[in-house]
Amino acid sequence: MHVRKINNPEEAPISLLLVADPSKKAVHDYINRGICFVLEVEKEIRGVFVLLPTRPYIIECVNIAVEERYQNKGLGKLMLTEAINIAKSNGYQTMEIGTGNSSIGQLALYQKCGFRITGVDRDFFIRHYDEEIYENGIHCRDMIRLSKDL
Repeated sequence: MHVRKINNPEEAPISLLLVADPSKKAVHDYINRGICFVLEVEKEIRGVFVLLPTRPYIIECVNIAVEERYQNKGLGKLMLTEAINIAKSNGYQTMEIGTGNSSIGQLALYQKCGFRITGVDRDFFIRHYDEEIYENGIHCRDMIRLSKDL
């Protein structure tokens, strides 16, 4: 199992990125501006994350996704830990991440990894997404913003 950087945005696993973010427009935007990494096991991509520098010393994990059949096996936590280590080794002091108000599992994971809620962007998904999103029986409307001091 290893994490490697994707050097060409065209090679990024778009279908997997769309698992975490249903907006093709948003995904294409941030993979062209950010740094994409994949988690491979036996040469098979099982996960992906994208890091995007946003301000001096601050980087955001704008997407993190695990192949559905490999979810709930610790791969998300492994990738998030690797993302944190990459950010630290590149001199970043803070990592940010955001998720929907309906993303119960993701909110738990991020807090277990030391992220703290810093704010709520009310109606983010209403303003920026064409189709309504429902997850865990909850209407996804708000972006929950979290950060972690590195």
